[in-house]
Amino acid sequence: MTAGSPTISIIVPVLNEEPSLPDSLQGLQRYRQQGHEVVVVDGGSHDNSLMLAQQAADQVIVSRPGRAHQMNSGAQIASGDVLLFLHADTRLPDNALALIQSVCEAGHHWGRFDVRLSGHRPVFRIIESLINLRSRLSGIATGDQAIFIQAQLFHRLGGFPEIPLMEDVALSRLLRRQARPVCLKPAVITSSRRWEQNGVVSTVLLMWKLRLLYFLGVSPARLSRMYR
Repeated sequence: MTAGSPTISIIVPVLNEEPSLPDSLQGLQRYRQQGHEVVVVDGGSHDNSLMLAQQAADQVIVSRPGRAHQMNSGAQIASGDVLLFLHADTRLPDNALALIQSVCEAGHHWGRFDVRLSGHRPVFRIIESLINLRSRLSGIATGDQAIFIQAQLFHRLGGFPEIPLMEDVALSRLLRRQARPVCLKPAVITSSRRWEQNGVVSTVLLMWKLRLLYFLGVSPARLSRMYR
């Protein structure tokens, strides 16, 4: 890491993520060696997630469940100049943190990566292309795109709104009033498990429905019950 470059805290909220957590944390060790920080926030897992995290992260805390609350809790103890929020089933591209440092040094305040779904079916290439295009046009980022934010700005805005769903969209709206996001083309790879288990068409329609209802003012609590 170049002297004077911003340090980055990677904040990973987990809840019963034992199958994916070892590979996820292993992929972050190189960044710890570069002087960055990995913070894991466990939401009360019943599996071995907490033990696995304690072996491979700089800081590990336990909070009440809820992704927004967990990420805010991690941000409170993080020491980095930039906060990178990473889902446990999402993998960063090789040069991810160097790219974040570069855009932050250029004066940008927040951003996200393009996303690539892990499945190999051609339909996933269409879905991910539409997700990335929508994000570029709207200035709204979703959690599986690995959102990164200058720590001072994040805290000034009060962090993620602590709602049970759409916390990433809600924060993006707040951030967009400050500046549009930097949309980095190198893609994070995120699990397509939900799409494969629940059916591609059904999942697409559900996501569209939830997003539309959210913008129409339906409460996040009701949307969360529909999503779960």
